[in-house]
Amino acid sequence: MYEEIHISVEQASDAKVLIISVAARLAGMHPQTLRQYDRLGLVQPGRAGGGGRRYSERDVALLREVQRLSQEDGVNLAGIKRIIALEQMAGDLQQRVAELEEQLADAYARIAQLEAMNPYAGRGDLVRQERHSTALVVWRPRRSADK
Repeated sequence: MYEEIHISVEQASDAKVLIISVAARLAGMHPQTLRQYDRLGLVQPGRAGGGGRRYSERDVALLREVQRLSQEDGVNLAGIKRIIALEQMAGDLQQRVAELEEQLADAYARIAQLEAMNPYAGRGDLVRQERHSTALVVWRPRRSADK
């Protein structure tokens, strides 16, 4: 009776255009379950002008994952919420690492440009030393009378 639709989370759209009844049907759930998941913070639908919930394809894929974790793996809703948060954090961190790797590559390229422009580069005039000091430096701030 129902047509099974497969949605990949990676390829799913973020446009919040599906009304709750359509999203519920696509996820294989009752609309009241979606409302409960919204209250628990498992999924964050958008809101229409009149206040009605609007879901994206990505939300539907997430709802299916919640259902799978709950029914097949026996994870409770608090555990599912934590899993979702950790996956989001991991995704954010992966994105940040990619950004930092790009910045590092740009910095290395800039260093190479500057070294190519330096007439003394490669002649051995400047030698990098990896000597670490063991000196102890004590700093005391000046008192207003010492000024």
